[in-house]
Amino acid sequence: MTPQDLLARDAAAVAGIEKLRFFPIALESGKGSWLTEVGGRKLLDLSATWTACGLGHGHPKIIEAMTKAAQTPAGAGGLSAVHPDSVGFAEELLALTPGEGERRVYFGHAGTDANEVIFRAARMATGKRRIVTFKLGYHGGIGISMGVSGVHIDAGATPDPDLYLATYPNPFRPHADGPDPVQASLEASIAEIDEELAKGDVCVLMAEPILSDGGMILPPKGFLTALHATCRKHDVLLAVDEVKMGLGRPGVLHAFQLDGITPEIVTFGKVIGSGLPLSAAVAPAWVIDGPPATALLTTAGNPICTAVGRQVMRTLVEEDLPTRAGRAGKRFMTGLREVMTQSPVIGDVRGAGLAIGLELVTDKETMTPDPKLAAKVVFRAFQLGAVVHYVGGNTLEITPPLIITDDEVDTAVSILAQSITDAHSGIVTDEDIAPYAGW
Repeated sequence: MTPQDLLARDAAAVAGIEKLRFFPIALESGKGSWLTEVGGRKLLDLSATWTACGLGHGHPKIIEAMTKAAQTPAGAGGLSAVHPDSVGFAEELLALTPGEGERRVYFGHAGTDANEVIFRAARMATGKRRIVTFKLGYHGGIGISMGVSGVHIDAGATPDPDLYLATYPNPFRPHADGPDPVQASLEASIAEIDEELAKGDVCVLMAEPILSDGGMILPPKGFLTALHATCRKHDVLLAVDEVKMGLGRPGVLHAFQLDGITPEIVTFGKVIGSGLPLSAAVAPAWVIDGPPATALLTTAGNPICTAVGRQVMRTLVEEDLPTRAGRAGKRFMTGLREVMTQSPVIGDVRGAGLAIGLELVTDKETMTPDPKLAAKVVFRAFQLGAVVHYVGGNTLEITPPLIITDDEVDTAVSILAQSITDAHSGIVTDEDIAPYAGW
């Protein structure tokens, strides 16, 4: 079987509604930070399946936990029975997630349903309807979570009728004027949010600590602190969506720790299941401890996924992966910034730990975003042996497994540099990328 054979079968059998493709990739296995295509070609994974495989592929401790739990599973979920791994995981997650007061843990299958339950529960618990999220934000692919995601709304999804989309401050592209445009943009965003929350009908504000799918935007230092203070001023719950950027990736265990805050609600997904369907939300008991049977998923909290989730959290701590990600990210960004000095089309390299964005532009004078170049660069990187995607139209999202080595980082920098040079010189054609819409 060739990659083309498998891709043809996929096209004939799997629903296109769930596909987001950037190049013709057909995989048969993975190990560590590497993926293997059908036919044997190796590719360096700089996506970690959109961060879900944050511990890499085939981590021995995850294999052990998964295998042990699968041999004698205690049923298939936590809906109508308890078992040691669901209870133990909830206890451990509470211990590892900063917070105040009495809290509870919700278990789900993906970040989408963890966020969905928070939106629904906040409405029920507060008696208020309105939700505040951010333009270019992403909180899920179905239901309320989709309807409050700026990325989906921009693509044509119907917005939730009780949604307000606020402006996320972008240091690379400030939206306000002043002696310090970055600080002015932070203050303008907070003033905008303050005005909305003052209306008194907002049940929850959900924010990403790093706006990932909207373009790997790191907000100005102090933004989350000011945002939390504004929420507290108006007695509004602050929920931080850590699904994609949390759990070690930014060089700290929780991305909200980059700004030193303790939000009321935190949602988790992707890496927490190390590739298995698992998500979680930690929230005040008065928000998510009832009413019973209002958020039902038969296999949520199942013993295999929760056993893996427990091992993921242990591994993050025992192997000090946040610190490792911080070191690797510094090496990665140093290499990319050296490439940027020689490239006419790299506008910015930004990040925290192994959450890195590389923004491509038509030229450094106008800094005009270049989405077509981004599509060609990720296609060329695939040809040269690396998996990387773009977000926000023109920004490479570089989120490799947290266990990436120094040699692999250097290899990645080299491949990305060559990919950008080749794509800019015209090696990849419009026809090459036409079948792959990406975002």
